[in-house]
Amino acid sequence: MTHTFDELVEKQRAADQAHVRVEELRDSYGPPTQPEGWSGQQTDTYETAWRAWRDLAREVQAAVTEYAKDEGLARNDVEADVKSATRRPEPEE
Repeated sequence: MTHTFDELVEKQRAADQAHVRVEELRDSYGPPTQPEGWSGQQTDTYETAWRAWRDLAREVQAAVTEYAKDEGLARNDVEADVKSATRRPEPEE
């Protein structure tokens, strides 16, 4: 599947949002090794969020690789451009 640069940026934003969610859960729950540990529900919620982040990040990496190859660009340059574009605020419509 061929991707556009804008699609890569959206995929990266989704992965970044999923990562923020994982960090929020970690901050909220505390370390899983604390004396009282996490409840079963907390563990399930965290693991689900972590898997979503991992899967989205993997999709971004594969799409960046494919895009770079299709466009004849260096993969690391495309990745840097995507990350730079995700740091800019989305345009308001």
